[in-house]
Amino acid sequence: MTTLHAADIESIIKAEIAAQLGFDPKHPPSQVSDKQAAEVLGAKTTTLAVWRSTGRYNLPFVKVGRLVRYRVSDLAAFLARRTTGHTGEVC
Repeated sequence: MTTLHAADIESIIKAEIAAQLGFDPKHPPSQVSDKQAAEVLGAKTTTLAVWRSTGRYNLPFVKVGRLVRYRVSDLAAFLARRTTGHTGEVC
């Protein structure tokens, strides 16, 4: 049985994110909009806005003026950190 390393898991998640958003999984975009990030996470854009303003979760974002973008690599890392095998595990 092969053990996947964190970098391998994040690469798999990046490809899944790209496919979910309709991009080529072999060439995922480097950044996505807050709407696309919300779709990936199964959340609302307003929820992401609350997370950004309160710092509830460590989910980095890029902001230029009013434009908010999320790096696909940060989304993948966030999802990898929050992936557990059972409910007794601490994220």
